[in-house]
Amino acid sequence: MDFIRITKRSDLPRSKEIIITILAVAMSIVFAGIILAVFGLNPFEIFREIIMGSVGTEMRIKQTIVKAVPLIITSMGIIVAFKMKFWNIGAEGQITMGALGAAWVAINLHGTLPQPALLLLMMAAAAICGGIWAFIPAVFKAKLGTNETIFTLMLNYVAIKFVTYLQYGPWRDPGAKGFPRIETFSQDAVLPSLGGVHTGWIIAVLATVFVYFFMKSTKLGYEIAVVGESIETARYAGMNISKIIIAAMLISGGLCGITGMIQASAVEKTLVYGIANNYGFTAIITAWLSKLKAGYALLVCVAFAMLMQGGDYIQIAMGVSSTVSDIVQGLILFFILGSEFFLRYKVHLGRAVEKEVA
Repeated sequence: MDFIRITKRSDLPRSKEIIITILAVAMSIVFAGIILAVFGLNPFEIFREIIMGSVGTEMRIKQTIVKAVPLIITSMGIIVAFKMKFWNIGAEGQITMGALGAAWVAINLHGTLPQPALLLLMMAAAAICGGIWAFIPAVFKAKLGTNETIFTLMLNYVAIKFVTYLQYGPWRDPGAKGFPRIETFSQDAVLPSLGGVHTGWIIAVLATVFVYFFMKSTKLGYEIAVVGESIETARYAGMNISKIIIAAMLISGGLCGITGMIQASAVEKTLVYGIANNYGFTAIITAWLSKLKAGYALLVCVAFAMLMQGGDYIQIAMGVSSTVSDIVQGLILFFILGSEFFLRYKVHLGRAVEKEVA
């Protein structure tokens, strides 16, 4: 009898799902343009400059790739955790601790190993440290049922404060004339470039391929998906829930830790407390927008990197705050998440016809 009724969809054709998603993105751009116009800005000019600022020249394309690399790898780590419905909000801390592990190797072992061996050891240390930082909340979740959202979020600040302590204390570079910074990495601890961009982009592609096949073709990937769908079903099937949670989070944190190694080695060339640069939080958005699919995440991360680079460009070239690109990002997120409702449910207008029951 209600004028508006909502029913759950049984199945939605792939073509309609794509159309709804495209409409959501289009509406987000239209509404972003309206908001920009309200603030007295020309939306067409802003959008054009954001695109040109991200891919307009070879140098801008390279900077877009540099911004996409940490987003891609971190998104892959978050996808593994989110597939299990383990809400890992701790990527910032895992990136930071990964960078710390890589920095320890770079500072203490440079000059003793060939560059490839040193870089591989830095990456291994980063994956281990990031994995350990994810392992802590995983154990508490598996054994005590703690809230992983709050736990992982709080660990972000512990990691950042710990690196801050090192930067201002024990690891402060004596040659920095009192400035609170950690020793700059030697050249053999810096990722080489390929095609004018550091080789982190190769690692990002490999991480995408790894997560795609891991989730699609491995026993653990299948178990992670089952646990995400229903813990009771997984338990009934005889799966070791605790083991799956811990293994998945070790992989998730390890990938985020590798992001920290790349940022420390190729971008900062040292360790700083702000090494994560909010990539851990942004990657939550990109992972969710990609519907937790590795291939889609690669494309979404590139699109977000373009917005980030374009936002930096318009701030310099046009004197417009880079938060303009944040407005666009936020509206895209809002409309895409809103479209999820229409992907899962049907909205019926008009009164329901009552059926006589014999």
